[in-house]
Amino acid sequence: MPLNLPEGKKIAVNIGADFDAHSVWMGTFGKTSPSYLSRGEFGAEVGVPRLLALFERYGVPGTWCTPVHSMATFPDALRRIVDAGQEIAAHGCYHEAVPSLDLETEVRLMEKTIEGHLKHAGVRPRGYRSPAWDFTEHTLELLERTGFDWDSSLMGRDFQPYHPRPVEVRWEEGSVFGAPSPILEFPVSWYLDDFPAGEYIPGVNQGLGSSEVMFQRFQDHFDYAYARESNPVLAITVHPQTVGRAHHILGLERLLDHMSGHDGVWFASLSDIYDTWTED
Repeated sequence: MPLNLPEGKKIAVNIGADFDAHSVWMGTFGKTSPSYLSRGEFGAEVGVPRLLALFERYGVPGTWCTPVHSMATFPDALRRIVDAGQEIAAHGCYHEAVPSLDLETEVRLMEKTIEGHLKHAGVRPRGYRSPAWDFTEHTLELLERTGFDWDSSLMGRDFQPYHPRPVEVRWEEGSVFGAPSPILEFPVSWYLDDFPAGEYIPGVNQGLGSSEVMFQRFQDHFDYAYARESNPVLAITVHPQTVGRAHHILGLERLLDHMSGHDGVWFASLSDIYDTWTED
């Protein structure tokens, strides 16, 4: 198989922490009131320390997908993440709505994103996660041209990394796939994200769902992949302002207990998992 896990390891688990802070409310939902911004502040000031403490307790090297806006607004939180040895991946400039961007703007914001990582995190990001998990027809090629190794925004698989292909949409006949990209895709899923169930946005997202149901769904994905897939990657997405709430932290702790109780579980950053990939 192309994914060569370390000796004795049966499954790779990545906890991807999307450190959106203010930017998700601004860029995705157009919300800039003090109430919404305070939810992002909670993520930076309370959620980040709680999640880092949990990661340290269980030896979890996560991947923190971080907009440049979060880095600039909450530099102390960013420093804590970096000092903890966690990976920082690209997540846009201000959690911009990517599908709404024209090509010139998308290129400019991608350049600002890379520049922001060099300025604030001191290193160029190897991976990218699109804000709100969506692309334009140009995004994949742009990731290739700007030198990214991996992406984690698409949903063409569940447990197996793959090379995404551009799609020419044809309405009255079958759509046509282009050649596979050199970018390696670590697939995501709304089923494996805490935000839809956990965040209430009036008139947009009901949220406030059962945390027990959400974490049971995460656990079911793990159990299936562990028992039935070969060298799988389980990519779970959390947000400090969501998972950092008391009931969610307790739920994530129980999930980590369950996963770490199995032999051969490798908690790793997405770039470390990428480094085990070899082409057929």
